[in-house]
Amino acid sequence: MSVQAPSAVVLIRPHRFAPNPSTATDNAFQSVDTSRGHETLAADAYAEVTGVAEALTRAGVTVQLFDDPNGSLPDSVFPNNWFSTHTGGRIALYPMYSPSRRGERRADVVELLKSRYRVQDVIDYSGLEYDNIFLEGTGAMVLDHTNRVAYAARSRRADPLALERFCATFGYEPMMFDAADASGLPIYHTNVMMCIATDFALIGLDMITSPARRAEVADRLTEPGRTIIPLTDAQIHDFAGNAIELRGSAGRILALSRRAADCLTDAQRAVIEQSCTILALDVPTIELAGGSVRCMLAGIHLDRRPTAA
Repeated sequence: MSVQAPSAVVLIRPHRFAPNPSTATDNAFQSVDTSRGHETLAADAYAEVTGVAEALTRAGVTVQLFDDPNGSLPDSVFPNNWFSTHTGGRIALYPMYSPSRRGERRADVVELLKSRYRVQDVIDYSGLEYDNIFLEGTGAMVLDHTNRVAYAARSRRADPLALERFCATFGYEPMMFDAADASGLPIYHTNVMMCIATDFALIGLDMITSPARRAEVADRLTEPGRTIIPLTDAQIHDFAGNAIELRGSAGRILALSRRAADCLTDAQRAVIEQSCTILALDVPTIELAGGSVRCMLAGIHLDRRPTAA
């Protein structure tokens, strides 16, 4: 058992996937594939999400799979930005930076979680959008459920006021920092540069611009005995930081993309495999949108209802 690693996830399968042009201005991880038309991209993305669901199910992870036939929500495949779940039966709904993404919030997802898991309260921060205050869920924050720390790279998608409100309600210590890649571009979502697992943390430490803050983050991450696995700028851009630890039927797994897994060194793999099985998932089309496996999976940290089918 691990408080850090959920055994169930929500996954959204899009029918009309496309990289979102309205988010490209501050997402340096987005890219374009001119060799495929819109219909081919959508079909390939649909197949990739189906493959992720099947691979996780085989590994013993419960997958709550929803379909999105809506052609006006290009980023719906990334549900971890608009909601998160927490022990004690609480769900948080988040304010989204891009207006094109605000329609991703789905009442049917919340209602299914209520029906199958014990949900006591839904805290809705989406009204902060009217004040131009944003906090895009576990994309903007990387949560250490063991030490109760919420790490956040400052950006238009992670406002310190919203972070403070979330932390005060959910009992986390906020730890915000400034981070940029080797080109000087700010990190748009914290979860592309760091992943916190039970026994290790993958992180682009050198991206944290303040040396003092960098040392403080490293100290906090290692407090519970974790090993830090430093990632290079190139590995971050290959989505090695966009991973998530899950609990399967045979123990903990680290779910990440094939591209991310392939860029890890043997030494990095050895540290991970001391406590996790690496599960590499093929999502090259989804990654065109600037996110990878972690962005696709919203972990369910709720107690299952014993009467649920």
